[in-house]
Amino acid sequence: MNESLALTLAPWPALSNVEVCYRDIFNISSYGILENYEAPSVIFGYALPLLELQIIIIFVLIIISRVFLRFIGVPQFVSYMITGLLLGRHLFDLLDFSSDRLSLDVALDGNIALEGVANLGLIMFTFLMGVKTNKRAVFHIGKGTVAIAVLSFLVTMTAGLAFRNFHIDKADPLYMPLKLAPTERTVIVSVQALTLLPVITHLVYELKIPNSELGRLAISIATVNDLLGFITLQCVSYVASYRYVSPRIANRDALAMTILILVILFIIKPTAQWIVDTSPEGKPVRELYVYGTIITAIAASICTSYFHQVHVLGAILVGMAIPDGPPLGSALEAKFEGLVTNIFFPISIVVMTMKADISKVFYAFDDITINIFLVGFTLVVKWTATFGSCLIFKLPTQESIILAIMMNYKGFVDLCFFEGAANHWNLSQATHTFVIIYVLVIAGVLPTIVKTLYDPKRKYIGYVKREIMHLKPNSDLKILTCLHKPDNISGVLSLLQLLSFPPNDESNKDRGVIAVTALHLVKLAGRSFPILIPHDKRTKPQLRQNSYIQTMMLVLSEFQQENWASTTVSFFTAYSHEDLMDHDICNLALDHHTSMIIVPSGRKWSPDGLYESDNTVIRSVNASLLDRAPCSIGVLNDRSYRTKKKSNGTVNVGVIFIGGKDDREALSLAKWMRQNPRVRLTVIRFLSGREPDKSKNWDYLVDNEVLSNLKETYAPAENFSYAEKIVNGGPAVATAVRLAAEDYDLMIVGRGRDDDLLDVSGLAEWMELPELGVIGDLLACKDLKTRVSVLVVQQQQQHE
Repeated sequence: MNESLALTLAPWPALSNVEVCYRDIFNISSYGILENYEAPSVIFGYALPLLELQIIIIFVLIIISRVFLRFIGVPQFVSYMITGLLLGRHLFDLLDFSSDRLSLDVALDGNIALEGVANLGLIMFTFLMGVKTNKRAVFHIGKGTVAIAVLSFLVTMTAGLAFRNFHIDKADPLYMPLKLAPTERTVIVSVQALTLLPVITHLVYELKIPNSELGRLAISIATVNDLLGFITLQCVSYVASYRYVSPRIANRDALAMTILILVILFIIKPTAQWIVDTSPEGKPVRELYVYGTIITAIAASICTSYFHQVHVLGAILVGMAIPDGPPLGSALEAKFEGLVTNIFFPISIVVMTMKADISKVFYAFDDITINIFLVGFTLVVKWTATFGSCLIFKLPTQESIILAIMMNYKGFVDLCFFEGAANHWNLSQATHTFVIIYVLVIAGVLPTIVKTLYDPKRKYIGYVKREIMHLKPNSDLKILTCLHKPDNISGVLSLLQLLSFPPNDESNKDRGVIAVTALHLVKLAGRSFPILIPHDKRTKPQLRQNSYIQTMMLVLSEFQQENWASTTVSFFTAYSHEDLMDHDICNLALDHHTSMIIVPSGRKWSPDGLYESDNTVIRSVNASLLDRAPCSIGVLNDRSYRTKKKSNGTVNVGVIFIGGKDDREALSLAKWMRQNPRVRLTVIRFLSGREPDKSKNWDYLVDNEVLSNLKETYAPAENFSYAEKIVNGGPAVATAVRLAAEDYDLMIVGRGRDDDLLDVSGLAEWMELPELGVIGDLLACKDLKTRVSVLVVQQQQQHE
């Protein structure tokens, strides 16, 4: 009945018995679809066209399933598994269709090529995951993390093995031989107890929390658990071979694995480090080394497979021996990451999942009931053990719950372990199908639960005011400056010089210092985990390709020496993915109690002040920061305005004040600059000419009070002036801004706007850089002929 159903659902074309001759050696390429007009399907009797058809079918179904599943937030990994189930034995049965297309000889099965591509995909994917793993993190794991990982593993393993022999005498010999039934349960318990590092890393990036404390803790626990898993795997493999194969084979395999590990530690690892050390700085690694590394990983996988281990184990071990990051790790990622992640990896997951047969689960349901119970039981035990361990080590309750859920996540490596057990007859097909469905459900449900319970932006909510406006007069001004490229240094340095004051200035002796934290942001390449590296300015940073970092440190160290009475500087480098850089910035700002973050706008100008390009990555980071920053933020559009080198050179700074909290914050920063004798400050207030309703517009009253205090305090000063302009409508505002820009070197404006105070809604529709606001966008316009730089300020957002 099942065969007729499969044929009904998948009416594959039959081959012509006249034209196709089954043979021991088959051809790879056909003569094309026109080889036989009467039976075009004859081309599928050749290896390459058959493989191409299989891959096309796989990706068509992946795309179709992804179209529907992405709208409900289901991870892409689940789409691969669903595609595999659709192509499995119970539906389209792609494996059965392909099996005898090339030859009736079992050794020349039509699925060999597809299986080879799938195995290569897993080897390459796990190898790259090993390469990108942060090896330093292994040596910086706290005792609490180790204890949580060990307790979670041991409690689950012990509790699961306690039920291994439960009702073992009632097992049906037709379902599985009695001597293999305990082994099947041991496999289930072992995989359930494991929390594998590649799988958790995949989950953490799926949730976009690798920079959070929760993400780092989950990865650290998985690192320890992975080590325990490797030891357990070796022990279980040795015992199984010793009992069911022969003691000689077991001892041979154990000796071979020991030799492989020694070769990796004392030959492959030093060789990879030698390649890194001898590669010229800033130059790519020789392709010979790149391809040689890949061949080494494949050879190690062949070795582990030959000696009865999971074939991906060799690739993981070699990957862990390769130094992460540039030049070798980044070269491997740049050359193979796209191909492996987008092509090979999906094929691997689909092929592993295709081997499931749901009908077997129903037919053998009574025989696998204990296995189903064991899966559910170990799931609950592991969650409880992890949750309890987290509470013992004083983790918050909510984070303990989430971490316990994450430790139960299953992914592609678990599928690989289950498939390896099934290939060695340690899992029945019914149980194998059930655990595939279990992994599918876990992979689809757990990320959704974690997203519901955990919001990484919650920690940035502004319960404490971190802004310039409310700083006490003698408080330190803590600024975090972000540098993406060497071009950003000059603009930030010019801005910091305006905020500082001379060492011998007696008028500022009671004023707080400016505490600058310089953060160099680097796109993560050849690594999985974000890294934040602090630098001691008294020593050279121990980083490869660090010329830019040294330049940054030298320039800002010189700035600190020139302004030693008013400035302190600290240096950091953050390696992170582009879409997660805002997390690194926010975390550092939160840790350092920063009052303002200063970032470049991403718009690049030539030395002559002409527009060159926009950096979309920097703009995207800025947009995320404006949404979640835990303090005030300033976006600097630097046109390299002429900075006077003489001590008496005047820098004209203008503030366009319309009203609102962002404008008040911009004014507060400008007041800090006014203390510098080189700065001449001008505040220009734009008025609409109509009086707003004071009873409804609280900001208007606060604005008047702030400006009144400003004029009263600074009116006698020679380096301060105040003016008001009446402007009506968008065109008048644009004209007034452009005229004002001609008189200043730097303009400071607020990002937000209040249409009740001044209606500029018409200009908002024509903005090129929405993250700068209406006025900031006008001052950063491509066709603005002046050399004025602009700092757009947004006050700390009070999130709900």
